[in-house]
Amino acid sequence: MEWFSWFASSDYWLGRLLFQRALAVVYLVAFLCAALQFRALIGARGMLPVPDFVRRVPARRAPSLFQWHYSDRFFALCAWGGAALALALAAGAGDAVPLAVAMLMWAVLWGLYLSIVNVGQTWYGFGWESLLLEAGFLAIFLGNERTAPPVLLMWLLRWLLFRVEFGAGLIKLRGDACWRNLTCLYYHHETQPMPNPLSWFFHHLPRPLHRVEVAANHATQLVVPVLLFTPQPVATVAAGVIVVTQLWLVLSGNFAWLNWVTIVLALSAVDGTLFTTAPDLPDPPLWYGVLVAAVAALVLALSVRPARNLLSRQQTMNRSFDPLHLVNTYGAFGTVGRVRHEVVVQGTADPVLHSGTVWKEYEFKGKPGDVRRLPRQYAPYHLRLDWLMWFAAISPVYAADWFGPFVARLLDNDRDTLRLLRHNPFPDAPPAMVRARLYRYRFTTWRELRSTGAWWHRTLVREFLPPTRLEPAAPGDTEAPRW
Repeated sequence: MEWFSWFASSDYWLGRLLFQRALAVVYLVAFLCAALQFRALIGARGMLPVPDFVRRVPARRAPSLFQWHYSDRFFALCAWGGAALALALAAGAGDAVPLAVAMLMWAVLWGLYLSIVNVGQTWYGFGWESLLLEAGFLAIFLGNERTAPPVLLMWLLRWLLFRVEFGAGLIKLRGDACWRNLTCLYYHHETQPMPNPLSWFFHHLPRPLHRVEVAANHATQLVVPVLLFTPQPVATVAAGVIVVTQLWLVLSGNFAWLNWVTIVLALSAVDGTLFTTAPDLPDPPLWYGVLVAAVAALVLALSVRPARNLLSRQQTMNRSFDPLHLVNTYGAFGTVGRVRHEVVVQGTADPVLHSGTVWKEYEFKGKPGDVRRLPRQYAPYHLRLDWLMWFAAISPVYAADWFGPFVARLLDNDRDTLRLLRHNPFPDAPPAMVRARLYRYRFTTWRELRSTGAWWHRTLVREFLPPTRLEPAAPGDTEAPRW
């Protein structure tokens, strides 16, 4: 169909290839996180059970497969099935099947993850969930090697990347004063949600370099994204700058797959003709072109509210404007904490407290605990409990709906909950009581590290949860333990 060739261009073949394969890998990680953590978090006997949620929230507000049926076995099937499908697409299965089948594969992947996010509640309340879903929705309509990439959709990927970066830049300028006076990185590496092995070293970089980092961040988020809409090769260079900046963030912290999805989006703007001759791909069929045009019109219409949000002085971040997460608003760290607090959870085997009571600490996989333990690298894997513990330390309000059930499961030595932790100090029998204390943590200095071997120094602030024990269960009570 020669008359339809304007709609698609083989020049975008490399951008589409890189985007689809890399996005499938991110999907794989996301489904693995869901499969390995859901039982303790949102399972039938989890801290925030899906069955309880779907009884309160109608399907129109949270469309999901699990609105019609939920069991842990069915959830596991969906999560592991999504992981298998994502692995197949990452390996190129989408290019080995007819166009319609490839689109169906991407649609199933998107639908499965949407179903998980929409019942995930607090555990899935992160901006990168919506970002993955929005990128995944566009991926459905990008086609495969049996058709040239649709130009409209490739440009909508740049529009998404623009909103991610430009929105993050604006939220910083409108937020904490330290972004404007270039001092936020004096604190951020120490107070970020989950430091990684290099965060201690980044924190101790010279302060003038921290100021340069902030200035470079402003340029990358407020100037470079505009260049994505300029002719090649400028757009490719802009995408490359964004990739380098995101890799710098990967080196300095654990932000789940936020940085990686941003990198994936940037790869879509790469001009393949700069590196090799574009293959001569077939023009798209008429039905496909009509569908893509309709999707593009829908996305542009839904973009009005996010665009207005970018221009608003009351800009919000990480918000979905529709239950399908089709077009969203993004942003992060509008405010940077100056002090790091951590909730340290402890248990004791003593049924009666006395002056010699020994309290043993529960160690988490990612969040700071043992002061001598160097933070680990987990991203792009997302440790959801560790992240929520960071929010709990900011304010108990953020933990109001899940911290009590979490403690109750520790008091019962719940197997699924303990799998989320690095160390259970009570492997043989549950603790008699559990408490939580709030500590101030700071990175040690070079001198302190050499003399003590500790990466952190901590000081007790106050009690977070007093010593708590389980209430005796009523005869025949089969519910989760009460505390």
